[in-house]
Amino acid sequence: MRNNAPPLFRQGIPALVKLIVCLSVSAALMLIDFRFKALDPIRNNLNWLLRPLEYAMMMPRNAYEASSEYFTTRGTLDQENQAMRVRQAELSLLANQSEFLLVENQNLRQLMGLQKQVPFKTLPVEILFNPPNPISQRIVVNRGSGDGLKLGNPIANDEGILGQVVRLYENSAEVSLLEDRDFAVPVQIARNGLRAAVFGAGRGNPLELRYLPIASDLEVGDVLITSGIDGIYPPGFAVAVISRIERNADKNSANVFCIPAAPVNRYRQALALLYDPQWDAKASAASNNSGAVQTNAPGRRQTRARGMQ
Repeated sequence: MRNNAPPLFRQGIPALVKLIVCLSVSAALMLIDFRFKALDPIRNNLNWLLRPLEYAMMMPRNAYEASSEYFTTRGTLDQENQAMRVRQAELSLLANQSEFLLVENQNLRQLMGLQKQVPFKTLPVEILFNPPNPISQRIVVNRGSGDGLKLGNPIANDEGILGQVVRLYENSAEVSLLEDRDFAVPVQIARNGLRAAVFGAGRGNPLELRYLPIASDLEVGDVLITSGIDGIYPPGFAVAVISRIERNADKNSANVFCIPAAPVNRYRQALALLYDPQWDAKASAASNNSGAVQTNAPGRRQTRARGMQ
């Protein structure tokens, strides 16, 4: 049997009539769906059936977006981590520089205080470098004969004697430190006035107080100050502190070991003492009589040395 076409789609019906009928049916269905929600079950069922197909078709795009986001995020994190590491290094460097400048500023203030206290001329010096000699303990400073420095001038800081100028140039000088082998400084015990000489024993070795009999009045913690009898070092500056005494009854002698009162390898700034006994002896004597720095300094060193024991 031959199926006949629906009346609406038969030949001879105007297209406008067909369009009006279709629009009317569509409007009626939309109104019914909006008013009574009649098509929601059908829509939900279709959605449930088509969701796996939609998910499968979206997998390539989702995979591409996920991988692209991962690599973008990874690259961004690597750049941020690199920038943070650089910033951390910069902050660490700034912190170290700040700490160094703080210590240097404190040392300079102490040197300025020492300049005001001493009754003779001083010259600020800065350590440039250590000569490449593993045996000697010497430094090179940025002052020379052109600045008024002379051979034999002591180098000191606010804590005591550091060394002595042993080689002079126009704009620099070589300084032998207390620890340099056989470097000698005439000293006396601040507690009882006993005179002796302190000698260096080489890099890393304690200083030695030589040529003293076993019965000498010595104690661990005694402060050794410059005696001034050599005409090179001004009297009253701290040199070393006795750290160990070994008495040898068979030889009637005592082996006395000391540590420098001033840290010889800590700061870069120091003072050259332009001391001339012919002109400064009276000023030093007046300062001692008036209870100025030469009298008070050993007392401070003695108190600190007692606390070190």
